[in-house]
Amino acid sequence: MSKRRNRFYVTSGGLISYGIDNIDLWQRAGAYVDRILKGEKLADLPVQAPNKYELAINLKTAKALGLTVPQSLLARADEVIE
Repeated sequence: MSKRRNRFYVTSGGLISYGIDNIDLWQRAGAYVDRILKGEKLADLPVQAPNKYELAINLKTAKALGLTVPQSLLARADEVIE
């Protein structure tokens, strides 16, 4: 499976997918577990939120819907499917 889990929706015909980078989230969770196993108290650990997101756009679907995707959005996309 691709590291980009949300990419599935776009490759299956969806227009746009925007979501967290699951690999980054799991790696950071591993670092968190490491800190706990080394003796840090749970109460002393900060709450973490995702900080990496992925944007995928399907231009074929956009064309079928009669939509024009702005170049500024395409430039920000991690993946553009044509």
